[in-house]
Amino acid sequence: MADFSRNVFVMAILFSSLLSFTEARDHLVGGKTDSWKIPSSESDSLNRWAEKSRFLVGDSLVWKYDGAKDSVLEVSKRDYVTCNTSSPIAMHNDGNTKIVLEHSGAYYFISGVKGSCEQGQKLVVVTLSDRNKRRYANAPVPSPVEFDGPAIAPTSNAFSLKVSLVAAFGVLVGFWL
Repeated sequence: MADFSRNVFVMAILFSSLLSFTEARDHLVGGKTDSWKIPSSESDSLNRWAEKSRFLVGDSLVWKYDGAKDSVLEVSKRDYVTCNTSSPIAMHNDGNTKIVLEHSGAYYFISGVKGSCEQGQKLVVVTLSDRNKRRYANAPVPSPVEFDGPAIAPTSNAFSLKVSLVAAFGVLVGFWL
């Protein structure tokens, strides 16, 4: 009976782990609420945060900020570089903005508050295509020269981990049955 309880417990833990590896993820911009602000230093830049993350088609970026005082503008590469707020692709000022990354490539965001972008309140993320996520899971993200954004560090291979967990779960279920 103790073995049965232990097997059920192990299977529950593995199943919970598998659920945490869903394909699409929500990324809280900056990793915490109220990160959408003028950075206090270069190391506090949101692009530094983006360098440590891997974004896939279907993932979402989530901003938490004071919508009465700020906004998030999705802009072209040119408007990102020049901090031009006059012709955004999309404007959000609800304080709880969620943007789904629907295509691969670079996405550019700046603050809608005059002068904030020039002081560093901006973000560029590079999204890998769903088709290429297996091939590039351990590869570095495309060169910043290609996108005029930050170099993004490679992350662990979550896909291989997911496959391993599924296989382990299958083996455990096989022993249990």
